[in-house]
Amino acid sequence: MTYTVQVKIMPLKELLDPQGKAVLGGLQNLGLAGVSDVRIGKNITLQVDADSADKAKEIATEATKKLLANPVMEYFEVSVN
Repeated sequence: MTYTVQVKIMPLKELLDPQGKAVLGGLQNLGLAGVSDVRIGKNITLQVDADSADKAKEIATEATKKLLANPVMEYFEVSVN
């Protein structure tokens, strides 16, 4: 069976997010002062062939650890839809 797996990757909260800071500055320049913080990450959708949703999540987690995310700078969440 084919499962759709979502991988959300975000910078670690302890680290500076230069893209987020640039977008925050742009929003403030546009007069959108109500926004106090911006964090920019990645959302990756995988189509995984597996016997079960748990196995699909396991495969996606392994792919994320080995290739998609940098554990030194990012954290991730994997969910099967």
